[in-house]
Amino acid sequence: MNAEIITIGDEILLGQIVDSNSAWIGQQFNLLNIPVTQITSISDKSENILEALKQASSRADIIIVTGGLGPTKDDVTKQTISTYFLKPLVRDVMVLEHVQTLFSRVAPGKIMPDINQAQADVLEDCTVLFNDVGTAPGMLVEKEGKIFVFLPGVPFEMKYLITNRLIPLLKNLGGQQPIQHRHIITIGLGESFLAEKIADIENSLPPNIKLAYLPKLGLVRLRLTQIGESAESIDDFHARFVQRLGHHVVASKDITLEEAIVETFSSENLKLATAESCTGGSLASGITAISGASAMFDCGVVSYHNNIKQELLGVKADTLEKFGAVSEQTVIEMAEGVKKLAKADYAIATSGIAGPTGGTADKPVGTVWIAVSGKNETQTRLFQFRNDRAVNIERTVANAFAMLWNMYIKDKSN
Repeated sequence: MNAEIITIGDEILLGQIVDSNSAWIGQQFNLLNIPVTQITSISDKSENILEALKQASSRADIIIVTGGLGPTKDDVTKQTISTYFLKPLVRDVMVLEHVQTLFSRVAPGKIMPDINQAQADVLEDCTVLFNDVGTAPGMLVEKEGKIFVFLPGVPFEMKYLITNRLIPLLKNLGGQQPIQHRHIITIGLGESFLAEKIADIENSLPPNIKLAYLPKLGLVRLRLTQIGESAESIDDFHARFVQRLGHHVVASKDITLEEAIVETFSSENLKLATAESCTGGSLASGITAISGASAMFDCGVVSYHNNIKQELLGVKADTLEKFGAVSEQTVIEMAEGVKKLAKADYAIATSGIAGPTGGTADKPVGTVWIAVSGKNETQTRLFQFRNDRAVNIERTVANAFAMLWNMYIKDKSN
C-alpha cells in the first residue's frame, strides 16, 4: 500500500508559501508504514485537478488532497471532485450547524452570508471528516479500491483532521508492510568519497534495503530504509556502515549537527562560546534553538563594530589597524578572547564580507575567516564563497560547526 499527496494552490506554485503540509503528512504516513511515493503541486484549475486525480489513482492506493475547500469562487475543488466522482454535492446538516456556531462566535448578532453555508457542502455518500477546529470538513471517498481524502489547506486544520479523523480509519485497513529507517550523519567526506569508502557494503544490501545519500552544507546524511522483513536486518548494515566510517560519523541517528554538538558537549561537560561578526548571531541561534543548550552554552557575542571587538573580546587595536577586521589575526583574537571571557572549552569566531556590498579587490564579497579555539590550539580557515548574502552566512555557519566538530574529535583522540 502506498500514498500520493496533491497540494492545490497557486500560492504554492508562485512561491508565496512553502508546502510544509506535504512534509508533515509524509512523516505521519511513514509512522503508519505507508510510503508516500509522489507529491504533486497544482494550480486552482478544474482541468489540473481532474488530471492530477486521474494520474494519482493510477499510481497510489491512497490519494491525499489538501487545499481548495474554501467558500469563495476561486476554490473550485468541491465542484471538480463532484464532476470526477459523478456525484452531487449535498449540504450536511451537522456541519452547517457547526459553521453557524463558529460564525456567531466571531460575528455575534450578524447574519451569516449565504457563501459560508457552502462550506457545509460535501460529496454525496462520502465519509465526512468533521472539523472541530475549523469550518471546512474533510471528505473520504472510495472509488475502484482507491481511497481519496480531501482536506483543507490550513495547516492546523489539516493536522487535526489527519490525527483525529483519518489515522484511526487507516490503522484499521491492514496490509501495510513494515518500514524501518536508520540514519548516519557524517562529516569530512564528500558524497563521492563517502560512496567509494562504503561501496562494498552498499553493494551487499538485499533488494528490500536501500541506501540514500542526502548531502547538505558541511555534511552528508545517510538514510537506510528497509521495507518488509529481511534475513539480514537493517541494524546489521547500519552497524557496519558506522564502524567503517569511524571518526567521520557525527551521529548514528536522525539529528542535526547542532543537536549532536549540544548533546555531546552537554554529556561531557564541555562549554562553547561564540564571537560573531558576519554571521550576526546565527551560530548562537543555531545552538540555542536546541533544547538543553544551556548546559553547554553560556556566551555569544555579536561584535559587528570594531570597538566591541576591542573592548569586549580583547582584539588589539594594532591587529585591526594592520590586518583589518576580516583577517586571520582578528578572528584568532576574537575566538581566544570570547573563550577567555566565557571560561569555555571551545570557541568559534567569524569575520567576513557577507555582501552584497563591502567587498574590495583584496577582500571580495564572500571572503570569510573562521577560527575555532580548542583545548590545545586555535585553527583558522579562509573561505571565498562569493554567493549572495544569505548563502554566504549559511555556508559560514555550516563550515564553522564542522570545524568545531573536527577540533573536538582531534582533541578527544589526543
